[in-house]
Amino acid sequence: MTEGGLPAGADGAKQTGSSAGQDLISAAAGFRGNRESSVADRTRGVVSTSIGVMKQQQAGRKRSRALALAAVLVVLLILGPLVWWATETLIEEERLTGLTAQLSILIFFLSGALLAAALLAGWVRHNRS
Repeated sequence: MTEGGLPAGADGAKQTGSSAGQDLISAAAGFRGNRESSVADRTRGVVSTSIGVMKQQQAGRKRSRALALAAVLVVLLILGPLVWWATETLIEEERLTGLTAQLSILIFFLSGALLAAALLAGWVRHNRS
């Protein structure tokens, strides 16, 4: 508002009573509705795009969390029985010099190394894409 009580125009200049009245009438009649609806359409488009990006990021985080949990379960389910078998073999023979004990420990370490290599290869392939 300016000092005379009339609203300022778009350029900041004082409006006369008739031009201020014309602006109010055109706004009330909806003559500038096309311009305002195009702004609203662009705003809706930007908001919907932002929501889509946020949902994709959230889905990516959920997918990464699920893959990490699956990898931990695979490691436990594969290495668990091997650890049990190696421990049982060592308890039975009570020493590491027997052929069965040495083979069980060798199989345990080779299986662990193979599983680690597979997990590492999957992780590297996932990070490249």
